[in-house]
Formats: sequence, C-alpha cells, structure tokens
Amino acid sequence: QVQLVESGGGLVQAGGSLRLSCVVSGIIFRNYAMGWYRRAPGDQREWVASITSGGSRKYADSVEGRFSIYRSNADNTVYLQMNSLKHEDTTVYYCRAAQGGRVYWGQGTQVTVSS
Repeated sequence: QVQLVESGGGLVQAGGSLRLSCVVSGIIFRNYAMGWYRRAPGDQREWVASITSGGSRKYADSVEGRFSIYRSNADNTVYLQMNSLKHEDTTVYYCRAAQGGRVYWGQGTQVTVSS
C-alpha cells in the first residue's frame, strides 16, 4: 500500500517560514521524482516545485527564490522549505510521487498565511 503523508502546515504571519514534510512508504522512494503542488482556484492543482530522483530541482516562478525542495532518500521524505511567505501562498499543499505512468498523491496539508 502506497502512502504519502504530509505534515508541517499551519498558520504563520506574512514574511514567516514553514517547512512541509512528506513521508513516503510502499514504493522505492529513491526511484521516484517528487513534487509539491497546491490547490488553485477551481480546485485545480498548481505545480509548485519538483525534484528528480537524481536531485535536480525546478520551481514555479511564483515561488522561485522563496521556496526550496529537497529530499532524504535515507528517510523516504521530501521537504518543502517555504520562506518569505505571502498571503497568496495560503492554500492546501500536496505531495506527489511519479515514476513512468505511476503517480501517487498525499492527502494535503493546509498552509494559512495571515497578512
């Protein structure tokens, strides 16, 4: 059974920081590209950041320079360090694992940034 469990969300003031974690089980974690997405208007999922199995990182323009994604293959965990948070970062954040045609999602964690 594949599980992705996010944690670390919460309430923070604008300009503050949070670190999201996603612990993964049931797959060979090191083989999967990992990503963070967030809920967008219309219940769409907006891509935020991703890291390949080899460690290459990419970021959406809206978070470039503020957010950082990294992974620990020893702990089967992917992190999203979020700094300089803005009110518009408020939403639910989801962890995603992908390899070939296999895609798995976590249940999401709420981030609320007060202005």
